[in-house]
Amino acid sequence: VQLQASGGGLVQAGGFLRLSCAASGRNVSRSLMGWFRQAPGKEREFVAAIFRNGVATRYGDFVKGRFIISIDNAENSVTLQMGSLNFGDTAVYCCAAGPDYGFGYNLMRYYRYWGQGTLVTVSS
Repeated sequence: VQLQASGGGLVQAGGFLRLSCAASGRNVSRSLMGWFRQAPGKEREFVAAIFRNGVATRYGDFVKGRFIISIDNAENSVTLQMGSLNFGDTAVYCCAAGPDYGFGYNLMRYYRYWGQGTLVTVSS
């Protein structure tokens, strides 16, 4: 199983970015798919997850309605649309996949496969 994250870059505060995670060797709609991020000097934290065949979505408390996670079945990929970005969103964003147990979506130990990460930098 391979996960390839893309879409990161430099964006001004208040702006928008769309991250994508392309999966090979695993059907994303039948998996727990998640995004985590790690800012410099901080621990990795949960951003968003999608599971139950794409019906269920969950977000970290800090998201506050700014992000949307979705599945693209045609591309076998997961997209994270991020809006109203602020300086605190600067981090390396990683996608991950694991068995869909219907729980544990915000815990790293429930994810078996990890992508390499894509850097998001929000400037003032």
